[in-house]
Amino acid sequence: MALHSLLSSLFLWLPRFAAPSPASAPAPSLPVPIPSRSAFRPEPMVAWGARVTGDFKRKTIAIARRLGMDPNHLMAIMAFETGRTFDPAITNRAGSGATGLIQFMPATAKALGTTTARLAVMSAVDQLDYVETYLAPYKGKMGDLASAYMAVLYPRAVGKEPGYVLFRKGSVAYRLNRGLDTNGDGAVTKTEAAAKVEALLIEGLRLKG
Repeated sequence: MALHSLLSSLFLWLPRFAAPSPASAPAPSLPVPIPSRSAFRPEPMVAWGARVTGDFKRKTIAIARRLGMDPNHLMAIMAFETGRTFDPAITNRAGSGATGLIQFMPATAKALGTTTARLAVMSAVDQLDYVETYLAPYKGKMGDLASAYMAVLYPRAVGKEPGYVLFRKGSVAYRLNRGLDTNGDGAVTKTEAAAKVEALLIEGLRLKG
């Protein structure tokens, strides 16, 4: 009996090991999704990019590349023509009827197979298609900002010297663009016309995004 009591006491002091319950078993590991390569691709940066959508930026950059021009220049032009709004429905305050991202004139819109009224109800991204179609004839000739802007404002001046006169006082064109006559001499030159767009380029580069 003494031996039996001694063995019972020893048994009580032995550590007890229980089999792990199913709840304490480690959960099976799930496969970790691998991010696509595009997830590591940085968002494109362009002048005035902070004011527009990613889709607008990407499309503008693609258009500029196809046309052989700097996308920053195209963004600066559209910023100037829309008063920094990039509003596809904005119209010219002087009453010319010009509308949209590069201020399409009614006759220009008609030549492109549309109207200013239709352009005004498009999204900015969709209207970019018409911007590209309009600029396509000047592909490869818009390497500098002044030439790029002349393609929009006064195509006859693309490739002309900086002092080339676009509009003279007394004409309807001068009245509509007299704000570009920075020295007030009654004539708007290529340099004067491009100066305000260049200022918008510098401003837009501070808002690059």
